[in-house]
Amino acid sequence: MATLFVFLALYLVLSSPTSSSPSHSLSKSSSLSVEKPDHVLISPNGVFSAGFHPVGVNAYSFAIWFTKTTQNHTTVIWMANRDQPVNGRLSKLSLLKDGNLILTDANNRWSIFWATNTASSSLSLQLQLQNSGNLVLNDLEGGVNLWQSFDSPTDTLVPNQVLTRYTELVSKRSEANHSSGFYKLIFDRDNVLRLVFDGPETSSIYWPDPWLLSNEANRSRYNDTRIAVFDSLGHFMSSDRFESKGADFGRGPKRRLTLDFDGDLRLYSLEETSGNWVVSWQAMSRPCRIHGACGPNSICNFDPSSGRKCSCLPWFKMRNPKDWFDGCEPEFNLSCNGGNRSPTTFLKLPHTDFYGYNIHILRNYTLERCEKKCLESCNCKGFHYRFKKDNGVYDCYTKWAFRNGHHSPNFVGTLYVKMPNALMSIIHEKEPLFTYFKFKWNCSGQAMKQLNRTYEKRNQNGSWEQLLWFACVLGVLEMITVSLVSCYLYRTHKNSLAKHEYYFPIVAATGFRKFSYEELKKATRGFREEIGRGGGGVVYKGVFPDNHDHRIAAIKKLNQANCPGEEEFLAEANTIGKFNHMNLIEMWGYCAEGKHRLLVYKYMEHGSLADNLSSNTLDWEKRFEIALGIAKGLAYLHEECLEWVLHCDVKPQNILLDTNFQPKVADFGLSKLVNRGSVNSNSNFSSRIRGTRGYMAPEWIFSLPITSKVDVYSYGVVVLELVTGKNPTTGFNSLCNRGMEETTWVKWVMEKVMNRGSPMTLWVDEIVDPLLNGAYDAGKVEKLVEVALQCLEEEKDARPTMTWVVDMLQR
Repeated sequence: MATLFVFLALYLVLSSPTSSSPSHSLSKSSSLSVEKPDHVLISPNGVFSAGFHPVGVNAYSFAIWFTKTTQNHTTVIWMANRDQPVNGRLSKLSLLKDGNLILTDANNRWSIFWATNTASSSLSLQLQLQNSGNLVLNDLEGGVNLWQSFDSPTDTLVPNQVLTRYTELVSKRSEANHSSGFYKLIFDRDNVLRLVFDGPETSSIYWPDPWLLSNEANRSRYNDTRIAVFDSLGHFMSSDRFESKGADFGRGPKRRLTLDFDGDLRLYSLEETSGNWVVSWQAMSRPCRIHGACGPNSICNFDPSSGRKCSCLPWFKMRNPKDWFDGCEPEFNLSCNGGNRSPTTFLKLPHTDFYGYNIHILRNYTLERCEKKCLESCNCKGFHYRFKKDNGVYDCYTKWAFRNGHHSPNFVGTLYVKMPNALMSIIHEKEPLFTYFKFKWNCSGQAMKQLNRTYEKRNQNGSWEQLLWFACVLGVLEMITVSLVSCYLYRTHKNSLAKHEYYFPIVAATGFRKFSYEELKKATRGFREEIGRGGGGVVYKGVFPDNHDHRIAAIKKLNQANCPGEEEFLAEANTIGKFNHMNLIEMWGYCAEGKHRLLVYKYMEHGSLADNLSSNTLDWEKRFEIALGIAKGLAYLHEECLEWVLHCDVKPQNILLDTNFQPKVADFGLSKLVNRGSVNSNSNFSSRIRGTRGYMAPEWIFSLPITSKVDVYSYGVVVLELVTGKNPTTGFNSLCNRGMEETTWVKWVMEKVMNRGSPMTLWVDEIVDPLLNGAYDAGKVEKLVEVALQCLEEEKDARPTMTWVVDMLQR
């Protein structure tokens, strides 16, 4: 009876002799029990302790903390199972005979909740808590460390603990909830140490200031080590040349560097007499500039006496009263269906701003022109209007989303929120708008809901007779069920692929979901109306019934020959589903059922850029805005979102246009399955060339390392196509008829630019699309062409980044 022996063996392991009083180490075949408060490890100097720490209702994590503090709460520096606590009865940390260190939960049939996955036959293997706070599993005879806690930090570093390219700090969820939060300290792929907000719907960098280039922030990208560390004196330094010193620099107090739940990175010093931790340095001097501080559609206000506060915009309400990270939602509806738009006006909020998410950055604009620009766009939620001292003019920033909001009396600028006219009449004419707004401040700050993880408490009182009786019964049941299990496994093996999808849940933006194949078949009326076709698959038009209307979708059915494996497919969908940018296509969901792989996108009314270039629908202003929008979308993919993505097939067919001709970069990642973890290497691209002839960078052809500069090259081709109206593969035939068979399309444009001794309007007129009939801005044409030609440099390192392109086009 195999089950009997397995059961008895497991029972003996988990009930093996445990360590008695507090000690410095744990030897083989010994355990620490969650039920015995004295089962802790203490460092030789007595500074650190390791044991089970309560994190909720009957929920514990194995942790390391400072021993000698007199505060009401324990200062934890590391946790093994922060996101999966164990039961408060019978759970153990055990060092097994095979050298593996495991954390088990008896309430879950002795499931292993955490393990080091180490192996050693050495009899001198021990788990030791060192004076540095490092928990080390080492072989005393061989002098080898098999595992150490310093290699997997949670939210805190202690002196001489190194942060590397392979590790990161992740904040707590709240002050009382130790599970993983939304803020991270990482080394980015450009070798710069950054603070990142990685929320449920979007991610962004907020330290160093995202609008600064690396050299402007006094950081260096040219280093190969990617390490950051601080010493016992309070000197913090990083390989990107960042340095800081604590206000109490010097020998003396105990210190820790913690990424707090509010997103700020702080260096703390311990006051021995009071047991209190004092901040001696922090990364963010303005707490409300931390991204995601109060969620979307909400404002952050900092009061030195009471700290950070959050409030919804007027006529907005909290989505989740228990958590500000979910932000707010409007209590009104602005209709924007063709000519049936709701009468709207703007609510004025002085000294208020939302960082990022701009539709346009309009220089030297009057307030009236800015209002008109926002009213013309259904996507515009409002705008920020600000006077710039450096050039003495007002700039207008139209917004498609309200995120990273903050208010400060010292902030120069005013936010205008688009509102229905009817709401504005509610406020008394003599009452200042900001008085009402200020009254709405909610002083509760971030939600601090303690983790509620309740476990069933099983009866401890039992005997060996009961144990043996149970084992015998279990053995009989095994004999009865073995044949049934074999039959079941045989039958379900055929359907394993179809059912496999439930083991890969997608976590993405709100509204993102999994569709069944029958749902999509019904929505497309049996995949009847085809609206697009490419190498990756066929796109069909679909309609989903909604509460008050019908949502129109573009449903892409991937070719079975190119279908990825399910795990890879869902990993890609998970990442792309989290994208939240004005110039990226909005994905509503996916289908992974059997061999079917489908993607569901928002339908774009004006189709692709390729379709519109061949018609007379795009005037010069639309073309310039399309070029700028594409650049913004690619810049987000390359440098702004947490996981960098290469598109690898930028072309007009993959640029879709919405109702207002705003460009949406589409068809990225999934049909190409680019490995985002290797954006600076060619390890994942050596198998086959990706892209479309005429838009491909030279790196593909010559098997050179593939980086984000392949997209930059393709973007340059698209920009020239926007200017000239000529396709690099088919449209150039008309140029050849002019007697230029010996040159190429790009070289022809370059020759016109290089030989511009004649007035600019003459050479520009020669290359501009004839469909514009001379209605264009010659200065902007020249700017677009110059940017495009820099993007088309054969040497990839000579090409600019997409962030640089955006900056150039907005000047």
